[in-house]
Amino acid sequence: MRQLLLYISILVLSITYGAQAQDAEIEQKRLLYFTDKADSPYSLQQPQEFLSAKAVERRQRQNIALAQRDLPVNPSYVDGVKNKGVKVWYTSRWFNAAVVQCSDAKLAELEALPYIKASRTLNRMAGGKSTTPNPKTNLASQSISQIQVTALEAEDYGRSFHQTNMLGAVELHNNGFRGAGMTIAIFDAGFPAVNTINAFSHLFQDDKIKGTFDFVLRQENVFGESTHGTAVLSTMGAYEPGKYIGTAYEANYLLLRTEDAATEHNIEEINWLIAAEYADSAGADVINSSLGYNLFDAPSRSYTYSEMDGNTTLVAKAADIAAAVGILVVTSAGNDGNNAWRYIASPADADSVLAVGAVDSLGTKALFSSFGPTADGQVKPDVVALGQRAYVLSTSGNVARANGTSFSGPIIAGFVTSLWQANRNKTNYDMIRLMRQIGSQAGMPDNNIGYGIPHYSRTLTSIPKLSAKNSVLITNPVATEPIILVLGQDWHKQPLDVQIMDATGKVIYKQRITNPAQEQRLNLQPQLLSSGLYLCRIGAGNAAATVRFVKL
Repeated sequence: MRQLLLYISILVLSITYGAQAQDAEIEQKRLLYFTDKADSPYSLQQPQEFLSAKAVERRQRQNIALAQRDLPVNPSYVDGVKNKGVKVWYTSRWFNAAVVQCSDAKLAELEALPYIKASRTLNRMAGGKSTTPNPKTNLASQSISQIQVTALEAEDYGRSFHQTNMLGAVELHNNGFRGAGMTIAIFDAGFPAVNTINAFSHLFQDDKIKGTFDFVLRQENVFGESTHGTAVLSTMGAYEPGKYIGTAYEANYLLLRTEDAATEHNIEEINWLIAAEYADSAGADVINSSLGYNLFDAPSRSYTYSEMDGNTTLVAKAADIAAAVGILVVTSAGNDGNNAWRYIASPADADSVLAVGAVDSLGTKALFSSFGPTADGQVKPDVVALGQRAYVLSTSGNVARANGTSFSGPIIAGFVTSLWQANRNKTNYDMIRLMRQIGSQAGMPDNNIGYGIPHYSRTLTSIPKLSAKNSVLITNPVATEPIILVLGQDWHKQPLDVQIMDATGKVIYKQRITNPAQEQRLNLQPQLLSSGLYLCRIGAGNAAATVRFVKL
């Protein structure tokens, strides 16, 4: 099933078929898994050889150590595959694998190589030029910014005001947080006219397009194919005062085509993986993916609901690794809420992503927005935004309405990017927790709209300000994630005694913290708590404070 997560589209898909049916019968795309990375010329002590400085900085800022997964595949293994006369399309650091194109007979030869562990047929032929992705393409830039830093009024946002203000993003922008210095990688099916529409001109003039690549056709030009990506980008990156303003219009962008809108095969999950590694290497902070996978065209095998467990699909595995290296992955939940499938699609099932559903202008769940939970019981979606009759830009540069979690997802992605700019000390996982905490139904999440509609104003009680030196906050609600105290400066001066009490006042847990930090993780395992209301009391000398939280 076509999953561009677009329910009623105002967009027209235009696809050029590159492969011939006869060729498809002879050769197929395959994923070859290598046995190891032994004797690799790459070293974790020299990450600059395979990661950008921004990618390394992102890891360091979030205390993420380099690991074997970060090393490129052993080039001698790749050479060995090529020496068999096989075309290698891409290699994957994270999966320690290569995407190749070969016949069944040639695959048997490859599987006999001592360093090939396993293989998987991806059932997709492809044409196109052989081009190597480059995180910085040769796009027009100027040194003078188009954007004047002034307070924005409601009329400046034009038709996009309501969907932006629903999240409190107008106030966030006027407080100076518009995504500057952050990089968002967009995975989609094409971006036609982005390089000509006036609302995107600031991205080119201010050198904010940091890279483009088409992983379907292996070329740098992404300004063609499906118009879906153009509409998605508009919800975040557009800036045309009086007409339309996105939720992160000062952010940098990577425009990456991973989706072939004409077909649906597992190769697109691998395109997603390779694009995520590209985004990692280029230093992306956020991935927006208005894509989802569950049903495929034959001969690819479709997934079942039981496989929507966050650990089974290729794309969920890729998304979780992207999160593990510090990228905040924002993905649309899906548009199957009113059909037979009903549930979210992958990678929204991954436990380390922010899955976004859709509501209408009144905050009511859109009928098409996919339901949770995941097969392993996670509450999904995490949050929601306007996705029913949302405003987007068409390829003519005009404002139009469209339905789908394809649009609620990037509206949230731009919002959380700008919010992360305001809280650079936080990790990607912290930002997911924060988005849940500032949701309209944070205390009672469900599988219709998750934790609800997040709003910037609620961060006033979720994030301590520097002036609030005696602030105490705690993870709320608590599911399976660690319980974290957020402490103002006054609490950093001496050891703390922490007590957790149930609703009757009975102390059920104690912990002494000798060197308090701003964010202090408790050793209490959430799984040990029954569902209900709890009190957390902290004391230091003559000072004491009590905060509440709900265990789901």
